[in-house]
Amino acid sequence: MIDLPGDGADDEEFLDAEFPLGDGTADTEAEVACPWCGEVNEIGLDPGSGAVQEYEEDCQVCCRPWRVVVNYQSDGTAEVSVEPESPE
Repeated sequence: MIDLPGDGADDEEFLDAEFPLGDGTADTEAEVACPWCGEVNEIGLDPGSGAVQEYEEDCQVCCRPWRVVVNYQSDGTAEVSVEPESPE
């Protein structure tokens, strides 16, 4: 069980501050062009992983790696960019 600060009356205010309410929607997919071959890829997004995310993903067509950067805005829309990832 999680202990929340306060005597119960402040719990709702605490939760509202920690988890602000929106309309409940956030982007869960995006279309991006592979920086290597130029083909459009549809990728899944995970809004639960934070407002700013950075990870590596492979192109679904040419299989070369790229770095994905996701920035969620306060309205739930995601700005997604990709750049080539050089193999190590």
